[in-house]
Amino acid sequence: MAGKFLTDIKTLRKRARQHIERGAVTQGYKADLKTAIKILNEALATEIVCVLRYKRHFYMANGINAQAVAQEFLQHANEEQVHADEIAARITQLGGEPDFSPDGLTTRSHAEYVEGETLLDMIKEDLVAERIAIDSYREMIDFFGNKDSTTRRMLEGILAMEEEHADDLVTLLGELDG
Repeated sequence: MAGKFLTDIKTLRKRARQHIERGAVTQGYKADLKTAIKILNEALATEIVCVLRYKRHFYMANGINAQAVAQEFLQHANEEQVHADEIAARITQLGGEPDFSPDGLTTRSHAEYVEGETLLDMIKEDLVAERIAIDSYREMIDFFGNKDSTTRRMLEGILAMEEEHADDLVTLLGELDG
């Protein structure tokens, strides 16, 4: 082998036995753990707010195009819930506690909870929220970078879905507004 890039086996084994109560967070974890958990709890709050907004829009959608749009809202709500669950699981893997408290939920969330009066308003508000999420996740991905590749990959998957949601909403907006 041209150069040494792996820690020797004895050292890896010794390190693995130290602080075993930390689970997946080993000595090799490079991100600031407190900041990582705070960021992920903000992402969790954002996803919860999005689930709640999409659910309201699902139930409140009315008008000639409401049935198809409502189904899109429901699908997005369900996918946002999956994101929330993934984020909460990662927080616990990192030794943190997922913050599901309704107190301060909207202040922790990057996205807003805007009800919208009409179907068009609802779509626009959901699109704004998706655009906020897209930029937020890009910044989070930059933060985690190579310091926590597991969290980065999870966030990249969520980002891809948020971009898909935005695309869906633009299509709906075009169909209703055009």
